[in-house]
Amino acid sequence: MKFTEFADNSEDTAHSPAERAAAASHSTWISVGVNVVLSATQIAVGVLSKSQGLIADGVHSLSDLVADFVVLFASHHSKKEADTDHPYGHQRFETAASLVLGVLLLAVGVGMLWSAFLKLEAPNTVPRVHVAALWVAVAALVAKELLFRYMLAAGKRVKSSMLVANAWHARSDAASSLVVGIGIIGNLAGYPLLDPIAALIVGFMVAKMGWEFGWNALHDLMDRAVDEQEVAAIRETLLDTAGVSGVHDIRTRKMGDMIIVDAHIEVDSRLSVEDGHDIAVAARERVLRRHRVLDLMTHMDPWQRPDLDHPTRTA
Repeated sequence: MKFTEFADNSEDTAHSPAERAAAASHSTWISVGVNVVLSATQIAVGVLSKSQGLIADGVHSLSDLVADFVVLFASHHSKKEADTDHPYGHQRFETAASLVLGVLLLAVGVGMLWSAFLKLEAPNTVPRVHVAALWVAVAALVAKELLFRYMLAAGKRVKSSMLVANAWHARSDAASSLVVGIGIIGNLAGYPLLDPIAALIVGFMVAKMGWEFGWNALHDLMDRAVDEQEVAAIRETLLDTAGVSGVHDIRTRKMGDMIIVDAHIEVDSRLSVEDGHDIAVAARERVLRRHRVLDLMTHMDPWQRPDLDHPTRTA
């Protein structure tokens, strides 16, 4: 899964930490309910029907429960106000949650791969599964796909990469249920090895997803900048502020799903310090209102008019 930036240049599109936390809590509790039912049903039916693929999918759903509680924990802590020890707030709890989620998925995926390899090494021990496993796999596929669509919409609405990550986690579950269903059909058709092969594919998918989540979260913890599209949108907002003649040296770093921005703005050199300060305040307020920016630090540079024989700086 590739993380998506949420650049938006329209007015009043930013969401408060409280709104984002409420959306995360609501959608995640729905995910918890779905995964409780799915994991219990898949593992129970998988054992009774002798389907390793369905058991693997059930373990995957069980890992989702842990991931959901990690999201709830991070959502609760990330909405805390800034304090002396955390002057920029606690938004990076979300990034840490994504890192934990990635490590969890990677560990679960490796475990699934190991279990499937053991079965493939002893093909004579692979039993024929019961048709009930197929019906459960189909039901799980439908439930996980619907959960994915709901959580993705919620994540995009409040611009939360953690919720989007959890949504794609649900989509990986839907894909794994599809693979498991195909494996069960193959087993029922007389090809018993297709069931552990399905479990092997599911394990690979889970491990790959975990690696991607963890790697992206690690880079965010190392102050990775947002993409050029979002930087360009912030620059445009600054340039549209009355009194700002130019913008340069914009630097960004992620703070959870929010952004910390440093920028140099150019103002008329003939203005008083007070007038220049007012322009900087207005520019900051516009950026915070229009973008998912937690804080903007501006540095004012003197700009001299071209008609005074001074060249204009380029943005």
